[in-house]
Amino acid sequence: MNTRLIETDFPIRAVSQESVREKNIRHGHISTLHIWWARRPLAASRATALAALLPDDPRHRHEWLQLIEQIAPWEVVTGANRQGEALLEEARQLIRQAYGGRAPRVLDPFAGGGAIPLEALRLGCETYALDYNPVAVLLNKAVLEYPQKFGRPGAVKNLVLPPTAKGKKKSEELSLGIKAQQVANPLLQAVEVWGNWVLEEARKELAPFYPNDRDGSVPVGYIWARTLPCQNPACGVEIPLMRQTWLANKKNKKVALKLIPNRAARRIDVQIVGQKNEPIDFDPEEGTVTRAHVRCPLCGGTIDDDTTRRLFREGKAGQRMMAVVLHHPQRTGKTYRLPTEADLQAYKAAEAALEQKRRQLHVAWGIEPVPNEQLPPQETLGFRVQRYGLTRWGDLFNARQKLALLTFADAVRRAHAQMLRAGCEPEFAKAVTTYLAFGVDRLADFGSVLCVLNATGGRGVVHTFGRQALPMTWDYAESNPFNREGAGWP
Repeated sequence: MNTRLIETDFPIRAVSQESVREKNIRHGHISTLHIWWARRPLAASRATALAALLPDDPRHRHEWLQLIEQIAPWEVVTGANRQGEALLEEARQLIRQAYGGRAPRVLDPFAGGGAIPLEALRLGCETYALDYNPVAVLLNKAVLEYPQKFGRPGAVKNLVLPPTAKGKKKSEELSLGIKAQQVANPLLQAVEVWGNWVLEEARKELAPFYPNDRDGSVPVGYIWARTLPCQNPACGVEIPLMRQTWLANKKNKKVALKLIPNRAARRIDVQIVGQKNEPIDFDPEEGTVTRAHVRCPLCGGTIDDDTTRRLFREGKAGQRMMAVVLHHPQRTGKTYRLPTEADLQAYKAAEAALEQKRRQLHVAWGIEPVPNEQLPPQETLGFRVQRYGLTRWGDLFNARQKLALLTFADAVRRAHAQMLRAGCEPEFAKAVTTYLAFGVDRLADFGSVLCVLNATGGRGVVHTFGRQALPMTWDYAESNPFNREGAGWP
């Protein structure tokens, strides 16, 4: 057997640096399509595939190692520079020469997120990908199969687009006269327009439950704290459970919630400090709960961890909206305010709308639309929320989050039905709907009661699976699905 180049030498440092840099790239990267834990860097996958396919020829070793370094950067595969495609074509030619003028067959039997087979495809190989995990199979269809099948001119006979006006009677009119042969990438075009249609359909139903402020500021999200009654018989105040109270903790911006014991009214009041550059005269790192041990800000009494868990399981826990995070479309940065009666009423209205939506979809779908299946046994895969009374999948979302997810999921199903009624090819409709369904998955990931506020910058919330577990969160950030600042609809 001929020795492969990777068995002799490999530019480890250069490829490793590009792999690390790639972690900070989001736009256009397959990692943003759907969460997958064991993702391989595209840079490393591309470089190792080429080094494994090329023979070790001492006459060309230095030249080929340089090529491997050159094809590792992200910009090579994004079209950001003209040289990228030329480098990839050079790699393809070298591979064909090494295999007698044909494309070699590459099999990844544990394809996972699809990085290795994607890069083998990019290098011109005849590629096969397998996995026994159904999520991985779906990911590989979206990363490998559908773009190859439907992402080129003429791949579909007709590009079916959503209706643009009310009153259209004939489903054939949905195509709007667009000829698929004239579209460079029918799949990309269809996903974009149907994704916008889903967004607007959902907005029609959900906008009243995420009201903008009078000055045009849009809610990025709502900060909630779970609550427990103080167990001191002489107190009994509702304790907001917060691990810390930072709203913004950046070098040039410090804003925090201040919990103020109000003994006269027997409640915990809240004030936002730092937004007007006033000094923060307390430690926001000090919350009211640490590892399920709770401290009452009013009387100083404590609740031990076993009692905390028991109170949750007994249904004694509640929740309290603590703050609203806002973004104005014409200004940079975020602002913060305390919740108003209008905010509370909007949430109550969402609770009522959820029950109506649930009944409607139960009839239409023939199943319970809010997932009521049991979570895995406690401690399975790092699931720790069961000990706090969160025992079903639906428990991971508050009422407004459930309403939003059901509304978007329903819109995606209706989009698929409209495509088929308009004469769309079934496989193409399935492909488009797959990407739309990934959008719903993303909303679920960034829209559960286990998401926390990102106080140090970036997106408004840290997603549910910030790590490979489902630990309990005491305070959580409810994201607005219509505001990209809050990790909304993709």
